[in-house]
Amino acid sequence: MNPSLKDKTLNIRENFEKVKERIDRAAIKAGRDPQTVRLVAVSKTVEAERVHEAIQAGVSILGENYVQEARDKIDKLGHSVEWHFIGHLQTNKAKYAVDLFDMIHSIDRVDLAQEIDRIAAKKGKTIPALIQVNISGEESKHGIDRDGLIRLIAEIARLKHITPKGLMTMPPYYDDPEMARPYFQVLRNLKEEMNEQFMGEIRLQELSMGMSNDFEVAIEEGATLVRIGTAIFGERQRV
Repeated sequence: MNPSLKDKTLNIRENFEKVKERIDRAAIKAGRDPQTVRLVAVSKTVEAERVHEAIQAGVSILGENYVQEARDKIDKLGHSVEWHFIGHLQTNKAKYAVDLFDMIHSIDRVDLAQEIDRIAAKKGKTIPALIQVNISGEESKHGIDRDGLIRLIAEIARLKHITPKGLMTMPPYYDDPEMARPYFQVLRNLKEEMNEQFMGEIRLQELSMGMSNDFEVAIEEGATLVRIGTAIFGERQRV
């Protein structure tokens, strides 16, 4: 191993271990079992060699934003870990997502859910999925609004090959992570409201929220999946 690669490997391992320690501390502070919080290492634009080092360091879930990029990495690295799709999914890419991913975090419209269900049925699969909610109302962010959430869940609940597991959101970026707390609280409350409204039809358990800058606050507010890239892999190339 050349010296520069060795340095990168050590950085990834050390960064991963530091993030895990922070996750554990945040969970304990909130009176939660740290095992109830899973780390999704966001590997978009990170080359496969470095992703492999993360797997060796202990990463068990990888999050990708782009289907083609993910397909290339999965071809090289295989399915020894879970692969989660966390980006905006175009309907015409649903067939690839069904093949590649263990969970999709970004269902935000009925036609996408129906297409995933149709393709999964052909393949004899059932896809665990999260519904992305745009709580902030920012036009730059994808996701269903709160008013449309009930209708979307009702439609998904009728499908047989896509299983709604929880909700996902992306709050605005703030230098102060405390500013993101109200958005996480809203998502947690929405999960509870939807479970009450659809009791017996679905059971939402997952909250995918929190990234490198605010994941500790998200954990305090109930996050079960935190999507962390920069704190593990460092600053990445812009795409």
